Amino acid sequence: MSLEKFSLEGKVALVTGASRGIGRAIAIGFAEAGADVAVAARSVEDLETLAKEIDAAGRKALVVPTDVTDREAIQAAVDKTVSELGGLDILVNNAGGSNFMSPIVSMRPAGWDKIRTLNLDSVFHATQIGAQAMVASGGGSIIQIASVAGIEGAQGLSMYSAAKGGVRLFSQAVAKELAGSNIRVNSIAPGWIDTPLNEWMTSDEGTLKEAEKMIPMGRIGQADEVVGAAIFLASDASSFVTGTTLVVDGGQTA
Repeated sequence: MSLEKFSLEGKVALVTGASRGIGRAIAIGFAEAGADVAVAARSVEDLETLAKEIDAAGRKALVVPTDVTDREAIQAAVDKTVSELGGLDILVNNAGGSNFMSPIVSMRPAGWDKIRTLNLDSVFHATQIGAQAMVASGGGSIIQIASVAGIEGAQGLSMYSAAKGGVRLFSQAVAKELAGSNIRVNSIAPGWIDTPLNEWMTSDEGTLKEAEKMIPMGRIGQADEVVGAAIFLASDASSFVTGTTLVVDGGQTA
C-alpha cells in the first residue's frame, strides 16, 4: 500500500480539547500530514499558540473557542470550520476527562452528571452535528477519544468508565447508521498517557511506579504516540475500518 494513503492533504479537521495533551498532539500531527485544522477548547491563548505551530507546518489553522458542554457552541464551531476552511472531513472528539475520583457510596449525583456531560453527552452532540455536515458534503471520518477505563472498569472512576464505555458503544451503533453515508466512526482508547490531565500521577514518583507496574511495556505513553492511530483512522489508509476501537495502552488491557 502506498504511503500516500496516510496523507491528509486537502482535508479539513476539527479537533476538540486541542489546547493541550492528546488533542494538541493530534492537531499538530494532522497538520504535518497535510490537513487544515480547526482547534477547539476553552483556552483561547493556548489555541492561538497552537495555531501558530500549525501555520508553521504550512497549513491553515482556525481558532474556535468552544465549551463542548454547550451544544450551541459546538454547532458554532462546526459552522465556522465549514465556512472558513471549506468543509469538514475529520472530527476528533477529544475533549473530556475527570478531575476527581470517588467511591460509588459517597459520590455526589452532581459529580456523576458533570463527568457524563463532559465525556458522553458532548460526544453525542458533536457527533450528531458533525455527521450532519458530513452527510451534506459526501462523507468523512469521526474519531472519538475513549479510554481503557471504558474497556475495563476503573476503581474510583465509575462515572468516567461509564461515560467512556458509553462512547465506545454509541460509536459502534452510529458507525452502522452512517456507513451508508460514507462516514466512518471509530474510537481510540488510550491507556496512561503523560499529559497535563495526568500530572497528579506523573508528578508523584510512587504513584507513577504503581501505574507503570500495570503496563507490560513498563512505562506510560506520550501524547504523540496516539497521533499515528489518529492519522490512520482519519486517512484513506483505514477506508474499510469503522465501528472499531483502537487501543493504545502499552499492553495494559492485553
